[in-house]
Amino acid sequence: MDEIQKVDLTHVKPYGDTLNDGMVQMSFTLPIPYGDESKEAARQLVSKMGFRDASVVFSKDLGIGYTYFVVYGKCVHTVDYTAIKVPKVKMEFMDMYGVQDYIKENIKRNVVIVGACTGTDAHTVGIDAIMNMKGFDGNYGLERYKGIEAINMGSQVPNEELIAKAIEVRADAIIVSQVVTQKDVHIKNLTQLVEILEAEKIRDKIILVCGGPRISHELAQELGYDAGFGVGSCANHVATFVVKQIVERKLI
Repeated sequence: MDEIQKVDLTHVKPYGDTLNDGMVQMSFTLPIPYGDESKEAARQLVSKMGFRDASVVFSKDLGIGYTYFVVYGKCVHTVDYTAIKVPKVKMEFMDMYGVQDYIKENIKRNVVIVGACTGTDAHTVGIDAIMNMKGFDGNYGLERYKGIEAINMGSQVPNEELIAKAIEVRADAIIVSQVVTQKDVHIKNLTQLVEILEAEKIRDKIILVCGGPRISHELAQELGYDAGFGVGSCANHVATFVVKQIVERKLI
């Protein structure tokens, strides 16, 4: 407790054994063959990053001229934690029962939500955690909510098919999950979906939400979405946002 009280939140830095010692553990791979020279290269590289007393504590030959390293070093930089402002969905989230009551009292009809992992992305873990009845980590998915008609289209769904389904069922909201992010393919895919909605002249009639490990609320809004939910988000967070947006935007 005494250590915690000594923390200066305007100058926060990492620590390993002692407060403010700056100790950091890094791991990375270099395209060079395993050996003493590669270890020295890794040490010099970390030193150029601004770490003091850098030392290679582990290295492994990955074959074909690649080596993996774990390096320790002392970070000399700090951040002002008190000045950090992260854009996020700001509202009091309801649990499943609260959402169900809200729908019954304020919307008085089923809320239709269509979701998918779009493009070439085959990872369904994100969209399933939000949509599937069993949900994730004790948080039930939207399929279990009374008053919500949840349609999970699965993975590798073209944007055109997702939008066509949303139009067919007169969806209130579209949820898009993106897990694969190499070469920013998720940015291109998410942008295309918004462009198609705008071309169909229905963007303002549908609540648009995206999520994934590299999705933030700020990024989502920059791309034209109403909200973005990252790692740790649950079905009740998405459901709360959608139903409140329906009422606020008078999409009842």
